[in-house]
Amino acid sequence: MASASSPKSRPGLLDGLDPEQRAAASAPRGPVCVLAGAGTGKTRTITHRIAHLIRSGHVAAGQVLAVTFTARAAGEMRSRLRGLGVDAAQALTFHAAARRQLRYFWPRVIGDRPWDLLENKFRYVGQAANRVGLGTETEVLRDLAGEIEWAKASLISPDDYPAVVSRTQRDIPARSTQIAEVYRNYEKIKNSAQVLDFDDLLLHTTAVLEEHPAVAEEFRDRYRCFVVDEYQDVTPLQQRLLDAWLGGRDDLTVVGDANQTIYSFGGASPRALLEFTRRFPEATVVRLERDYRSTPQVVTLANRVIGAARGRPAGSRLKLIGQRAPGPEPRFAEFEDEAAEAEAVARRVRELLDGGVAASEIAVLYRVNAQSEAYEQALTEAGIPYLVRGGERFFARTEVRQAMSALRVAPADSAVVDLVTTVRSVLARVGLTEQPPPGGAAKERWDALLALVELAEELASTVEDADLRRFVAELDQRAAAQHPPTVEGVTLASLHAAKGLEWDAVFLVGLAEGTMPILHADGDDAAIEEERRLFYVGVTRAREHLWLSWALARNSGGRRNRRRSRFLYGLIPEEHPAARVARSQQKQVVVKTRCRVCDGPLLETMEVKLGRCGRCPSTVDENLLEKLKAWRGERSRELKVPAFVVFTDATLMAIAEQRPTDDSALVAISGIGGTKLERFGAEVLDVVRSTMRS
Repeated sequence: MASASSPKSRPGLLDGLDPEQRAAASAPRGPVCVLAGAGTGKTRTITHRIAHLIRSGHVAAGQVLAVTFTARAAGEMRSRLRGLGVDAAQALTFHAAARRQLRYFWPRVIGDRPWDLLENKFRYVGQAANRVGLGTETEVLRDLAGEIEWAKASLISPDDYPAVVSRTQRDIPARSTQIAEVYRNYEKIKNSAQVLDFDDLLLHTTAVLEEHPAVAEEFRDRYRCFVVDEYQDVTPLQQRLLDAWLGGRDDLTVVGDANQTIYSFGGASPRALLEFTRRFPEATVVRLERDYRSTPQVVTLANRVIGAARGRPAGSRLKLIGQRAPGPEPRFAEFEDEAAEAEAVARRVRELLDGGVAASEIAVLYRVNAQSEAYEQALTEAGIPYLVRGGERFFARTEVRQAMSALRVAPADSAVVDLVTTVRSVLARVGLTEQPPPGGAAKERWDALLALVELAEELASTVEDADLRRFVAELDQRAAAQHPPTVEGVTLASLHAAKGLEWDAVFLVGLAEGTMPILHADGDDAAIEEERRLFYVGVTRAREHLWLSWALARNSGGRRNRRRSRFLYGLIPEEHPAARVARSQQKQVVVKTRCRVCDGPLLETMEVKLGRCGRCPSTVDENLLEKLKAWRGERSRELKVPAFVVFTDATLMAIAEQRPTDDSALVAISGIGGTKLERFGAEVLDVVRSTMRS
């Protein structure tokens, strides 16, 4: 007989799903591809699918492995499955799953003590960079570490790195041969220390399954059904691990949205999602387009944002259909400077709070983390609590550690049978009071403890007979997965960090050229389209209230040399004052398509940038190139950004070859758009002219 918590004892498992969700959840064994737009209930759909597969007898719960990309998403999936009576199915990140498997099989395959996991690779990257003669400043090491991560995620070895970078015209922070040598030395240093980085978890697990048939057979007998969330974000390495898990089988369900591919800098690609039916011609494909998250006003704006994208493949052409009641129109606002923009946002946040919107249901989203400072200051001055996503981890907070210790040693009290009451009683001993205390720091501590109580309420509502022991186990699991509960306060986060989250009210700020899209994307069509998708992700985080704003100057009284993001054109209502576009903002960029030496056609990206075909000799002025690199180095240090953000090596080479003497000649070089012309044009031309005079 099925237990009370078994999916078999829960009739109507598919009740409440819409027709498309039900089709995906009840589809026969894989392969199944679910193309799920933002807010269409993909997590609900795939967790119901897992429960349905178990209920129908297709697979035992312990034979299911569901993987996603963040600990928070994995924790949410586990919570949903538990609510459906499924406890034994595994829901983990790719790295967590690989780590468990590698730890289990290591003694049999390697035989000695398992290597430790390297939490921070900067020390080893720094040693490797020092051997090659590169700098060891934090920004430099961050860029080098990013290149190593991209290469490993893309299955590119140190030997192959320079050729791949040359072929793909990837912007890199140093010469490709230098980075390859840093990569090679990093691997040697790391292996000598007998430690693994996060990418090694995937690489080694894949190798174990590919090279040891007995191990692969045991694994594939254990796991027979696979579900992959956010499939548009898989890297070549993750796809290879998934292939090793499958071992030629096809009991696979993937869920994704190519419109939300925003991690290509880390090697992610929607190719596997878009080519799924080519690999599995018999696959069931279901499209989820009913948006239950956002109002029709937000949905309409989101569709217009992504509808303007160029070169959208068929698999990405999802058009959201709003299912909620109408709400307010999105607001657009232009300000003189960033401080004024932040102050206006704080005033609007206060209005929302006074109108009954919870602080935890409000988010301020920006393109880069450095933008948060102005909003932290404005919210502080307005007396509004906030949390910076990516700041101190919840489970690392002192009061949370103390609370967990107290809960772990608390004796079972037979007189107190209610979990929530028990948790409140224990936490009262470590500082939880009935009413919040005054003061910012004290209030933050109180909010963190209250979040634990609310988590107990959530557990009690989803698990029958939940007790303190079960609650402590839940906290330990969440701490290990870094899946914190919600803490009251306005969220400040980058657009990348906001992926997978949602709020009642969202403020998209700093929507100016050079920030959205980011400066170093200018001149690269693929990068611009990824920035558009990132903007789309930001818009689709809002349930009801959406604010979009930009500033014309960075500092108060500063030169108004900014213009709003190109992504806003066509979105702002005609009657809005910001809809009027000055002619000075409509610069036309002319890109040469014929060789300036032989007048032959320019076919390759690098040929267009240099203005000459590959057959014609270089005309680079080496003296000018060195001066340009020296200038770039000074500006990058001043701006505290990687050198390639100012100009890439390829763009400097093009300048040193073509030696432009005015704005029109400079902007004709591919990769120098209006934003870079305004920001750096005069300085670059001064360098060129000074070299010509000398």
